[in-house]
Amino acid sequence: MGRHLAGIHALPGRSPGRTAVAAAGVAVLLSGGLIWWLAGSGDDSQAAACGTTRTVDLSVAPEVGPVVEELLADPVPLSGNACAAAVVRTQQPLQAVGDLGALAADALPDVWVPDSSLWTARVDAVPVEAAGSLATSPVVLATSRQAADDLGWTGSAPDWGAAVTSGLPLVVGDLAASAGSLSALAAVRESLGGDDAADTTVVEAVLAAARGPVTSPDEALAAAATGDGEAPLVPVAEQQVVAANGGAEEPPLVAVYPAEGAALLDLPVVRRRQPRRADRPAVDAVVRVLTSAAAQEVARRAGFRGADAAPPAGAGPATGTREDAPETMPVDPAGSQELLARLASLATPSRLLAVVDVSTSMEAPVGAGTRATLARDSAKSALVLFPPDSAIGLWFFAAELDGDQDWEAVVPTRRLDAFAGGRPQVELLTEQLDALPERLRGGGTGLHDTVLAAVRAAREDFYAAAVNSVVLLTDGTNEDTSGLALDELVSTLEDEADPDRPVKVIGIALGPDADLAALERIAEATDGAAYPAVEETDLQEVLFDALRQRG
Repeated sequence: MGRHLAGIHALPGRSPGRTAVAAAGVAVLLSGGLIWWLAGSGDDSQAAACGTTRTVDLSVAPEVGPVVEELLADPVPLSGNACAAAVVRTQQPLQAVGDLGALAADALPDVWVPDSSLWTARVDAVPVEAAGSLATSPVVLATSRQAADDLGWTGSAPDWGAAVTSGLPLVVGDLAASAGSLSALAAVRESLGGDDAADTTVVEAVLAAARGPVTSPDEALAAAATGDGEAPLVPVAEQQVVAANGGAEEPPLVAVYPAEGAALLDLPVVRRRQPRRADRPAVDAVVRVLTSAAAQEVARRAGFRGADAAPPAGAGPATGTREDAPETMPVDPAGSQELLARLASLATPSRLLAVVDVSTSMEAPVGAGTRATLARDSAKSALVLFPPDSAIGLWFFAAELDGDQDWEAVVPTRRLDAFAGGRPQVELLTEQLDALPERLRGGGTGLHDTVLAAVRAAREDFYAAAVNSVVLLTDGTNEDTSGLALDELVSTLEDEADPDRPVKVIGIALGPDADLAALERIAEATDGAAYPAVEETDLQEVLFDALRQRG
């Protein structure tokens, strides 16, 4: 083994030197997680010296539960023949944030150890303050050694952007619950330029991974451990790779440390700013234990780095692990939450009816193609932004496209992962979009009647757990003189609006001849939005932005 890789390092397993829970300890499963009662230990003389016991309640991230268990297995001596006894609940940070905002004061933990300070930024109901750090762990890209070799990452460290451009799937955890995954995606976005295009690339990568055969980090790590050269890339804490390697002589996983620096999980020791007066000395004592030099050493044996970034126990060139501290890049809590909001908006299931103009004016040239080919390509690109549980249907419209009717329902609205006639919905939509340039019809544009019919159809097909909308793309204006006038359409939309079944119209005016003013009035009547797309490069950007804003 023994080679030290540039930016990529195999990690040793966890040392067996962890102290067991004392014989008097009891583990109890509760709804909030695993609780360890750590007041007693095998040291009867120390227990007997505690004339008074003061309990300190802790909530800690599951991965540091064993470390805290070892550190607080014995009572912590206080002055006046008293001791602090710890009751430790292992709890996912997301759940802890919820508890801190919902529980009564006497039910709140005295000390909280999440995996990242990103969580503390989300606590506003209870005054808390960081009192130091238990340990740290950089966020790395885990994969198989073969995959890293094939990508050329054994010779030089990649940047974060390579995580979504390598050709390998990027598998991330639940972004609402995983600070590591969110930190990694924030780093990827920054590496790609931090603009709307970067947002789109990140979203495409996340949603593509959600459709793949491997969708959870644990599954992805298991796949990488087989040595598969097509193994996914998994943003995880360095400590998680240590644990997954399990002390193997030939570690099956490697950790990739991106060139710009690793996002850092800082495992803060957080305390309530105003604990009960009688408990303050006990809380102080527990915090001192958790932030002590001894705590750093216990954490390093468990695969973490010290608060000073000292590497995990056993690290060094002989094991292929970084002996030095990797460069770190700051993660902005506010920016991370904005990214999470964008991702969550696009991940929200949609029930969307796409309505596309197929009048002959769509033959107008744009760049190397036409408006029709531009609409086709942009719509196909937008499909990847939707999770599989979204439902999408497709209409074409012109004037008298289907008898006296201005529109034709080309693909009924169904979930993207549904099958019809043995074929997936995505394939059916793609096939009809490919045919769009050949479906153009003369006779003008029946815009107003089509809008009303589409909104009514979407309302009839309403699904309360999704964002329901009509996305309409046209390059013209209403030319159906026998149909609804604009004022009549708008008043009808307003009169028929149903607050229990809201349907937004998102209008996209393609080219300089499109009636943007009409689309704006239609959008206003349905609490939607209207966008101009005049230049060739506008449409895809506008379409992506419209989808981001649809909620």
